[in-house]
Amino acid sequence: MPLLPLQILAEPTRFIFFTGKGGVGKTALSCAVALALADAGKRVLLISTDPASNLDEMLGVPLERQARPVPGVARLFALNIDPEAAAEAYRARVIAAMGAAEPSEIAKVREQLSGACTTEIAAFDEFAGLLASEHGEGNSYDHIVFDTAPTGHTLRLLSLPKAWSSFLETNERGAACLGPHSGLQMQLAMFERALQALTDSKLTTVALVTRPEPSALREAARSAQELQSLGLANQRLIVNAVFTATDHADVIALGMERRCRQALAALPDALAKLPHDEVPMRTYDMVGLKALRDFLAVEQPSHALPPPAAVPDDPKLKAVVDDIEAGGSGIVMVMGKGGVGKTTIAAAIAVELAARGHPVHLTTTDPAAHLAWTLATSTLPGLKVDRIDPVAETQAYIDRILATRGVGLDAAARALLLEDLRSPCTEEVAVFHAFSRIVAEGRSGFVIIDTAPTGHTFLLLDATGAYHRQVLRDYQQPGQGGRLVTPLMRLQDPAYTKILLVALPETTPISEAAALQEDLRRAGIEPYAWVINNCLAPTGTRDPLLQYRIAGERRQVARVRDGLAKRLALVAWKPEPPVGVAALRQLIS
Repeated sequence: MPLLPLQILAEPTRFIFFTGKGGVGKTALSCAVALALADAGKRVLLISTDPASNLDEMLGVPLERQARPVPGVARLFALNIDPEAAAEAYRARVIAAMGAAEPSEIAKVREQLSGACTTEIAAFDEFAGLLASEHGEGNSYDHIVFDTAPTGHTLRLLSLPKAWSSFLETNERGAACLGPHSGLQMQLAMFERALQALTDSKLTTVALVTRPEPSALREAARSAQELQSLGLANQRLIVNAVFTATDHADVIALGMERRCRQALAALPDALAKLPHDEVPMRTYDMVGLKALRDFLAVEQPSHALPPPAAVPDDPKLKAVVDDIEAGGSGIVMVMGKGGVGKTTIAAAIAVELAARGHPVHLTTTDPAAHLAWTLATSTLPGLKVDRIDPVAETQAYIDRILATRGVGLDAAARALLLEDLRSPCTEEVAVFHAFSRIVAEGRSGFVIIDTAPTGHTFLLLDATGAYHRQVLRDYQQPGQGGRLVTPLMRLQDPAYTKILLVALPETTPISEAAALQEDLRRAGIEPYAWVINNCLAPTGTRDPLLQYRIAGERRQVARVRDGLAKRLALVAWKPEPPVGVAALRQLIS
C-alpha cells in the first residue's frame, strides 16, 4: 500500500520524537510512523511520555512500564512511561540504597520524595535510560519512537538532561527534594549520555506536529526555537489535518479550506525554513491498527456517505455562564487536553462576565499561553488579563527565600542555600505558590484560569496536594488553632471552584477528558460541566468529508451526554477564528 512521501520515513533516525501542541495528532502520527517502520522490517519501540497518554486506546492493547509486543504487528513493541509507577520505583531504589539507616531518617527521605519533583525526575530517569542505553533494552531496537506530552511538558522533559547534569555537577551538598545526593550523582553519566543522544542529528529527529491553525503554528515555531537552543537541530515539520473542500458551494467547507491555506501561507520564520510535509484531514478516528495504517496511505478507503445531519437544538454555553454568574464570585478552572480550545473558552467566559459588570481576573498556567492573541487588542472595564510566568515566579521565589532564610547566614551558608535553589524543582514550587495566590482571589471576584494541558496541570495539582498534606500535619501539632483552608480545599469546594472540562467531539479527546474527570474525582474535585468545542453539526455544512466527521461527532456527544457529564454545552466551529471581545461573546450566545 503506497504511503504518503513523508521525509521522516524516507530517512528515519534511531530516535524520533513527535511533539507539538495538544490535539494536533501526535499520537496518531507516531503510531502510524512506528507501524510503517515495523511493516518495513524494522524492530521498533513506541513510547508515550505523556502523563495523559492514550496510546493504549490507539493500539487496542493495555500498556505498562515494560515493553510489550503489539498484537497484529510483527516487530512493534510499545510501553507507557507511567510517572506515578516510576516515582514509586524511584522511591524504593533510593530508600534501599540507604541500607540500615535509622527509621527516622528513612521517614524523612520518604517525605522528601512525596512531591511533584520526584514524579518528574523518576519519569525522566526512565526516559533518559532509553536514550543513553548502550547494552540494555533500548539498544535492541532499530528505532525508538516517542509520542510526547503537549509542548510545554515536553520542552521541560527535553531540557532536563542539561538542567540536571549542570545541577549535579555543581551541587556538592544534595537535592533535598529528590533524596540523598549520592543516588543522583550515580545517574549523572546517564544524563550526559542522554544529552549527547538528543543533540546528535544523526541519531535524533524531532517531528514538530501542527495543524494549519495560527495558534498551533505559533506554538510549533516557539518549540522549534527552544529545541534549537537545547541543541536539537534536526527538526521536521508535519502539518496534519489539511482540509480541501469537496462541495464548493458550501460556505463552511470553503471557510475551513481558506483558514488552512491562510495559516500555511503565513508560516512563522522558524517553521518556514524547516523541511515539511502535509497530511490530509481524514474522515475517521485514528483508533485501531487498520485506521492507523490507512492514515498515511495515499489511497483512502471509501465509505458510504452518511445522511445529512439535522441542525440540533444543542445545549449552549450561555446556560453554563448564567449558572456561574449566579454564584457572585469564585474560581472557574478550564481544563483538558491541549489543543481543544481551552484558552478560547476561558477567554469567552471571562469577557462575558466582565461585560455583565463583574470584576474578572483571567490568567493562565500554560507555558505556551496565548491569551493576548485570543483577546487581540480588545479591553474591557473590570477585566484583568495576565499569566503565571514560570521564569519570573521562580526568580521572585528565590528572592523571597534569600530575603528570609538567607538573613544572618555567612557567605558559605548563603552560597549553599542558593545552590539548592538552582534545582530545576524550584520552578514547580514557585509556580504553585503563584497559583495558590490566584486561587485565593476568588473570594472577592471571578477568577478564570486557563490551565496548561492535562499532564502539566497534574504536576501543579500534585504540588497542591503535597502542600495540603504538609499543612494538615503541621496543623495537628499542639498549639495550632484557627480555621484551616488550603488551596486544595478551595478547589474541592463546588461553591467556590467550578471545573469546566473542554474536549473536541472526537473519540480520543473525549476519552482523555473522561480519564481526567476520574483523576480529579480521586483528588476530591468534581467537574462542574463539560464543553465540547468546534462542533460541526450546528454549522449546517453539507460537505461530504465534513458529513462523515459529523456522524462520528454525534456519537461522541451522545457518549458525553448519556454517561459522563452532569452539565453539557456545545460550541459550534466558526469560519473565522474567534478573536477579540465581540467574536468571543458570540460563542456564549
